[in-house]
Amino acid sequence: MRPALVILGILALLVGLLWIGQGTGYVNWPRSSFMIRQIQWAWYGGALAVVGLLLIWRGRR
Repeated sequence: MRPALVILGILALLVGLLWIGQGTGYVNWPRSSFMIRQIQWAWYGGALAVVGLLLIWRGRR
């Protein structure tokens, strides 16, 4: 169970960081994404990144 939590946490963290980058306009990939320069996606990404960090922390305990 622990390795699964760590892997899920890493994936959540990476997706959250991608959403932050897209929402703030720093990441323009994929070019046709509806999330680019939409600040609410940066907030969603921040929340998902925090969840990812919590999962990683819990999996390593």
